[in-house]
Amino acid sequence: MVNVFIQAVAIKKNFLYNQAMSSLQKYYKQSATYKIASGILKELEKFLDTLGKISLNGIEVVKCILKLQIDIKELIEQCNRFGITSLPITLSIVGMTSIIVASQVALEMVKQGGGNFVGLLMTILIVREVGVIMSGFAIISMIGSSLASEIATMRVTEQIDAIEVLKVNPIRYLFVPRILSGFIMMPPVVLIASAVGVITGAVTAKLTSGLGYRAFFDSAWLGIYMKDLGVSMLKAFCFGGVIALISCSCGYYASGGAKGVGEATTKAVVWSFVAIVILDMFFAMAFFF
Repeated sequence: MVNVFIQAVAIKKNFLYNQAMSSLQKYYKQSATYKIASGILKELEKFLDTLGKISLNGIEVVKCILKLQIDIKELIEQCNRFGITSLPITLSIVGMTSIIVASQVALEMVKQGGGNFVGLLMTILIVREVGVIMSGFAIISMIGSSLASEIATMRVTEQIDAIEVLKVNPIRYLFVPRILSGFIMMPPVVLIASAVGVITGAVTAKLTSGLGYRAFFDSAWLGIYMKDLGVSMLKAFCFGGVIALISCSCGYYASGGAKGVGEATTKAVVWSFVAIVILDMFFAMAFFF
């Protein structure tokens, strides 16, 4: 009888404990702390999942390139799209950015007696950072978003499924020519954009502060080193490939119809912006610190 009573008490204690814990868990799940923590964990999970997919796609692209599985006709078409089509907007953005910077820098430096260093400073800024970063932003806005929406549309309309049914590797067919075109065309685009940026900077300095062209370019030559040009071209090479890889990958895993296409495009743009800023930081730390 005593044992039965003890067991009954223990069962009741367990029941009350479970009820208390259930109420506590329910209350905690409704709290702001739980919602914030769970939201952070979900976003971290999405981030790692996306990063893993992009990395795996990059490995597959490298394998295809090493095996020379390249569609030359498609590569030429994508090079035209990545380089020639994007050039006007890229030059416009870099040129206008150079005008903005030069209009502020030249006037103040001439006032402070540093007019002989305007060309030097502008050239360093444009060649090292402004030319390549602003070109990257222009390419992301125009080409990256286009690549993501194109491949996302192919995914949601089951065109990629049809490609797979035909035993064609979608990575080789869709990714390789687009990513190779990014590697190939980004450096010349950045080189032309940087030259335009320096020229517009010289014109702006002349108009805003009266600094002569000869003084500007004599100073500019002092700031040009092969190391700066080499690092700028290397950054452009990496940026072009990374932008194309991220854009294609985000589009490739799209789902959910028209809404999914929009989400994939937004994701590609955001990821590409963040990626090239992080890459630029690492390049700066590696070569200029």
